Parts: sequence; C-alpha cells; structure tokens
Amino acid sequence: MQRILFFLLLLPLFSFASDKRVKVRFETTAGPFTVVLFNDTPLHRDNFLKLVNEGYYNGTKFHRVIANFMVQGGDPQTRNEAEATQEIGEGGPDYTLPAEIFSTADAGHPKRPLHYHVRGALAMAREGDEVNPERRSAGSQFYIVWGTTFTPENLMKRWQRVQQAVGDSVALPDSVRDLYYFTGGTPHLDGQYTVFGEIFSGLPVIEDIQAVPTNSENNRPLDDIMIIRAYIKD
Repeated sequence: MQRILFFLLLLPLFSFASDKRVKVRFETTAGPFTVVLFNDTPLHRDNFLKLVNEGYYNGTKFHRVIANFMVQGGDPQTRNEAEATQEIGEGGPDYTLPAEIFSTADAGHPKRPLHYHVRGALAMAREGDEVNPERRSAGSQFYIVWGTTFTPENLMKRWQRVQQAVGDSVALPDSVRDLYYFTGGTPHLDGQYTVFGEIFSGLPVIEDIQAVPTNSENNRPLDDIMIIRAYIKD
C-alpha cells in the first residue's frame, strides 16, 4: 500500500539534549517494559513519541509473535476488531517514514548500520522490498527482537545473505558479533529495517511474550496480549 508522507507537517517539534535519550514505558497484560529511543534516528524517534503522546498504542495488541524471533505490535485495527476496516496486521496511519538504516557520517565501505538487530532492539516494521524498494518504515507498527544465538560459522552464513540483500558490503563490528554469539538477535534483518531504540528494562517480559502459544495461520497469540498504555517516562 502506497502511503503519503504527511508526518513532517504533523509532528510536533521535540527538543532533546544531545546526550539524553527519551524512554517510553509500556504497561501490558504480560507485564511492564521500558524502551529507550536513539537520537540518531530522529524521524522514527519523533514519530514514535507523537503516537505515544496521542495514546495511539493504548489498547492495541501484539498481533504477531514468533518464538526465538520477535514480537510485533502497533496495529490500531487490533484495538476494536469488531469495527476494524482492514485486515489485522495491515493497519496504521496514512504515511510511511524514510529509512534511517545506515550511517551517513562517512562515505566509506563497508556500509555501517546505525544499529543492529541484537536482542532487545526496537525497530519499525515495513512492507517488502518488492513494493517498497526504498525500505520505508510503517507509520506505527513496531517489533522487538528476541532472536537466537549464533556460532561464528552460522553468523557468517547469515551475514553473506545480508550483503546479498543490501547489494553491498556491510560492516559487522566485533562488539556486535559477540552480542550475536552470546546474547542473540536476528542478524539477517540488519541493513534492511530501521532500528530506532532498544529495551531499557523488562527484557524478561519480551521473553515471556515471544514464547506464548500462537495460531498457525498468522502467528497471533491464542490469548490476547494488550498494551494497556504507553507513556513517556520522566
């Protein structure tokens, strides 16, 4: 679905000190968790804060959960499904966000993602490359990475696929390799989706959510997991 980019006109102006990262608290029926937003992805940060301030996520559900992979939410159609006008998983505001995936600080190679899909990463969902070659992010739907750990051999195989998908060499720092070896994540998504935050506290809640039973049709939890409210934390 093609969406028009209105958010530049609609977003309020947020002013943050360069060394301060804003936190957002989620209270859910599975327990609370807090995310911290990155300042080097300002379009995604400000859009997310705008939606949080509007109460956009309140009452929505995690509609797609895949064990050892990720949990996804942010579809307003899940708030009141009796009145839903779109298929669950297709809802959101009528705009998309420009990708904020790679560092533009230098033009060197290999290309360096701003952030990686390590466990606890917060990223925006999007439509596939075939209809979205610019890899623009959805307006509201987000996911939180759980993933799995990797051996050096398996990680290198995944990384070759990343470079094929991106069409260029992509940097994988030693510090990030270690996180994939010992903590986990979903490296095959690196360089293709915008990561704009990470879990600050409450990672065990994400672990619990990613492990819940789901249906086989669309990976939806058999028992609803609702975001009761989300708010900016002082």
